[in-house]
Amino acid sequence: MVAVVALAGCLMAAVATPAGAAGGTGSTSSLSRGLDKLVTMSGGPPGAIALVQVGQEVTVTTAGVGNTVTKTPISANDVVRIASVSKAFNGAVALALVAKGELHLRDTIAERLPGLPASWGKVTLAELLHHTSGLPDYIKSEAFIDVLRADPHAVLTPMQLLGYVTDQAPDPAPGTEYHYSDTDNIVVGLMVEAVTGDTYEQALAEDVTAPLQLPDTTLPDGPDLTEPYIHGYEFEPGDPAPVDISTYLNPGLAWASGGMLSTPAELNTFMRAYVRGTLTDAATRTRQFRFVPGSSGPPGPGTNAAGLAIFRYRTGCGTVYGHTGNFPGYTIFAAATSDGSRSVTVIVNEQLNDNPVTPVFTQLRHVDGLGVCAALRS
Repeated sequence: MVAVVALAGCLMAAVATPAGAAGGTGSTSSLSRGLDKLVTMSGGPPGAIALVQVGQEVTVTTAGVGNTVTKTPISANDVVRIASVSKAFNGAVALALVAKGELHLRDTIAERLPGLPASWGKVTLAELLHHTSGLPDYIKSEAFIDVLRADPHAVLTPMQLLGYVTDQAPDPAPGTEYHYSDTDNIVVGLMVEAVTGDTYEQALAEDVTAPLQLPDTTLPDGPDLTEPYIHGYEFEPGDPAPVDISTYLNPGLAWASGGMLSTPAELNTFMRAYVRGTLTDAATRTRQFRFVPGSSGPPGPGTNAAGLAIFRYRTGCGTVYGHTGNFPGYTIFAAATSDGSRSVTVIVNEQLNDNPVTPVFTQLRHVDGLGVCAALRS
């Protein structure tokens, strides 16, 4: 199935506005039309949802369906796989521990995880969160991909995931160049466990999801989903109808790097708090917001730059900060202004990326940009 290879490539009270409906601001109407076009394109996702929040007012715009059998639209409270947006949560946990003095951005792998290869030893927590560690990406390992092909529901521990690349030294040298790698966030998760003496999942709950009251935001260890959830789809070659792959692949194989579940509403709440620094201190947030050239995966709207577990998106309508992600069946963009007062979350139920760039992906990036404009110009 294409999904296996794709992985390697890879609420508050709201006013609901169906795509194409009349009314709203010019920016919101443009977003509605953009979503409608996206889901009606050949090979486009069956459904899409966009949340735009300005102050306390949330506008939810949907197009298409979240379930092709029941034909129900996507709801802001439906559970969804958030893929690499999990990396922002990973950063939130680590930076919360930095603020408490339990971790330091200069801490090295050798100091916190001496069992990992000596060649990785000088890599710091800051470099891991900045994707400047140079660590090889285990998701691109042919041996790992072979495991997925043989058993998409395979269960592997974080150390087993790293085992696919522990024979490789950092390249380029740590601290010299941006290089997006899922391995970075697996190592961060293990650092969290090393300093807390507990599981990463427990630290995630204590430092992020419980304080922000996100009961449906979790890190499961298997592929099962409970309704209501946004069904994820893939177009198989030669099959005109999309195939439901919501539970085809075990997201635990991405763990702290991309295995989380949330809802559009809770993801919006998290990103507003995360960007404005609610979960860390001022000094750490200042360090987090030092950017280098680098795109999230997939690229977000406008010009992308990478901070510590956060990305800057400079668009024609203004600048927002957040993260993107995709996983078989899903693509996500969530961002907010630096003060957290304005935000946008866009989710579609198909994996779309820039390898290769397709008309559907181009339209998705356009929609992400329209969402930013709706948030900033309202």
